Amino acid sequence: MKIIFTSVIFIFALIYSQVEACSIFYYIDKATGKIYVVNNEDYYYNVKAYIQINPKTDKSYARLWYGWNDFAQGGINQHGLFFDGATTPRQKIDQAYHDPKGRNVGDEILAVCKTVDEAIAYLEKEKIAIAEGHIMFGDSTGNAVVIEWVQGEKKIVHITDNMLIATNYLLTDTTAGNYPCYRYNSIEERLTKLNESTDSLNMKVVGNAIGGAVQVPNKDAEGKEGGTLYTSFINISDMELIIIYKLDNSKMIKLKLNEEFEKRKPQKIYLGN
Repeated sequence: MKIIFTSVIFIFALIYSQVEACSIFYYIDKATGKIYVVNNEDYYYNVKAYIQINPKTDKSYARLWYGWNDFAQGGINQHGLFFDGATTPRQKIDQAYHDPKGRNVGDEILAVCKTVDEAIAYLEKEKIAIAEGHIMFGDSTGNAVVIEWVQGEKKIVHITDNMLIATNYLLTDTTAGNYPCYRYNSIEERLTKLNESTDSLNMKVVGNAIGGAVQVPNKDAEGKEGGTLYTSFINISDMELIIIYKLDNSKMIKLKLNEEFEKRKPQKIYLGN
């Protein structure tokens, strides 16, 4: 993993970077059946990102999420249910639903759901819809979906073959904006090449598929610096997690999830420390 970004930064240093962009994919190795999920969280650098690990209780599953300001941007629980999200062009929400601002919905779902289907049911039970984003869920069975809300209607995009990708355009309405997306196309091209390869795969090899989607540090019109805040790599099958902070391999955190989920006390691990 220590060489995962060494060439990427030089190749894409001259490409325009878009702060507040994200890239996510869920991938199943056809040869071994192992499941990997990878995410670039692209945001401003002035937030204090961290990993939160909550132990299991009588009423909740052990879970890990990463984000900032008491809000889970993505994460996984002891049963291998994963989620992450990305912003999309704003849409209307049906009057029967609400946008859950102020709630840490990701943590809520990881606490009580084991599978993708249970996560979908939870959103429906709570009448939750996201006006400006879509959510990817994936689990240890090979099931994965992206849920988005288009013109007031909930849309569910299921995994096709062995991969599912999401960036910042609505998969079911490309006319809404942010399309086409070079980050999506780069990931799709690299994962397709992995499918055609006869080489054995591991987290490092699969993780490199996100390399063309990283956002190198840049400043917006107001001088605020941002880019890929962190990249998360999860091997759901073996329950392993790696997070790299700001494309800096010296700021890498590796965790064996099953061991962390057995601990009895909550943990908060700040990235970059």
